[in-house]
Amino acid sequence: MEIRNCFYRISIKALVLNENRDKFLIVKEDDGRWELPGGGLDWGSTPHEDLPREISEEMGVNVTWIADRPSYFLTCQNSNHEIWIANVLYETKLESLDFTASSECTEVRFVNVEELKELNTFPNLKIFGEMFDPKNH
Repeated sequence: MEIRNCFYRISIKALVLNENRDKFLIVKEDDGRWELPGGGLDWGSTPHEDLPREISEEMGVNVTWIADRPSYFLTCQNSNHEIWIANVLYETKLESLDFTASSECTEVRFVNVEELKELNTFPNLKIFGEMFDPKNH
C-alpha cells in the first residue's frame, strides 16, 4: 500500500482501563512487541464499526461499549520509519479478557506508565505512555 507523504495511516485503538482506571490493557504480538489493541481504520468505516471488528479479529473478544469521543490522539512514524501513522484511542469495554491467541495477540496485560517503560513496544505505545494520565479518566 502506498501512502503519499501528506497522508497518515489512521488506526483506531482501544483504551481498556483496569478497575482502578490507573492501568491500561496492552497486547503482545508474535514478534514479542507490545501494542494497544485495535487496528487500521478501513476506508469508509467509522471507528465504532471498525474497533469491534479489529478486537474480534485480533483477540476473539466482543466489545461491549465504546466512548462517543476519543480520549487520545497521537502521531508517529511506524516501526520501519516508512510511513506516518495516527492513532485515535477510544475508551472501550470488553466482554471479557478470555482471548483467543492470534499473531496480533499472544498475551494481554494491564500496565501503568512505569511498567510500560520496561517493555519492548511499538513506537506509538511509547508515545501514548508519555501522554497517559489516569486523572483524565
